[in-house]
Amino acid sequence: MDSLLELLKQNARLSNHELSVMLGKTEEEVAAAIKEYEKNGIIKGYSAIFNEELICKDCVIAFIELKVTPKAEYGYDDLAKTVMQYEEVEGVSLMSGAYDLAVTIRGTSLREIALFVSQRLAGVLSTATHFVLQRYKDKGIVLFDPEVDERGYVSP
Repeated sequence: MDSLLELLKQNARLSNHELSVMLGKTEEEVAAAIKEYEKNGIIKGYSAIFNEELICKDCVIAFIELKVTPKAEYGYDDLAKTVMQYEEVEGVSLMSGAYDLAVTIRGTSLREIALFVSQRLAGVLSTATHFVLQRYKDKGIVLFDPEVDERGYVSP
């Protein structure tokens, strides 16, 4: 991966000046490269990574595996486009292996996720839903540092 992209991936808040110093380029070269990456669709956007457990105690994240049968004229791309239109869907990926599509969704309760699966995903061959219990790391950022128990472990 390009050094500029790697730096932006780690911290998109770095200024063009900071990036230019780190890369040994001029600010103008950095700005032009970023503009070109955005124009070509390589950079799709910028976002912050939150420890959402601290923001919303009742939020629920689920990963749903979908086994589907694509229609002859449409294929997986059209199914993915249909699923990703729902507001609660955060991600959709075509997968190899036992299932076809992986869907990440966010809701405010287990019931809301269950209703999404039963109502919005009707017609798929099968689903498997996995609920996130605790996120420790996301996009390379540590979200939760477990406390170290200094007492040690006792085993039978």
